[in-house]
Amino acid sequence: MKDYLEIKEVKEMFRFISRQIISSEQQLTDIDKIIGDGDHGIGMAIGFRAVDEALDKMEFDTVNELFKEIGMTLLDAMGGASGVIFGTMFISGYGAAPQTNLLDLDTLSKMMQKSLDNIKLRGKAKVGDKTMLDSYEPAVQALEECSRNKLSLSEGVKQAWTAAKNGVEASKKYCAKKGRAESYGKLSIGLPDPGAVSVSIIFEAMSRYIQMRGENK
Repeated sequence: MKDYLEIKEVKEMFRFISRQIISSEQQLTDIDKIIGDGDHGIGMAIGFRAVDEALDKMEFDTVNELFKEIGMTLLDAMGGASGVIFGTMFISGYGAAPQTNLLDLDTLSKMMQKSLDNIKLRGKAKVGDKTMLDSYEPAVQALEECSRNKLSLSEGVKQAWTAAKNGVEASKKYCAKKGRAESYGKLSIGLPDPGAVSVSIIFEAMSRYIQMRGENK
């Protein structure tokens, strides 16, 4: 069985991710109402509705171009800090790997590592600050380790999802040090960071899509 996604499948995967984020709007909003502005779920849903619409209208020659367009769409549609961060999550992958119309684990790992580096540079945050990095950095590290060990795309993304979930749980223990949640101080302890939850949903959807694609072959 092939161990990569063709570009048309990558498009389908992001359609699937978009639907999962949109359906999680209330969950994300409820978390953010307690330790933030209360608009994280709304912003994520707006961004990924725009992604869904863009994927309907556009064709791409490479996975790199597709990732860049997704990031630009999120940046334009969401605005604000979340738009910059989640836009960067995909835009930064454009030049991280050779231009290709196939997505394998090595390519995904390189793209996500470059994005992680740029997000950390932009946000000046680290794991433990109660931000999306609490789940994103462990997920990217899992991708890299799986790629080094020559595991399959399916297994690599599954392990990244597990790492992201664990990062969400860990974020509950942290006192917020960045963004609006910082003003809540110790009151933020016990709740996950909404951005970290969004990252986990993205990796969960990615993993589920790849698994379903394999079962349908």
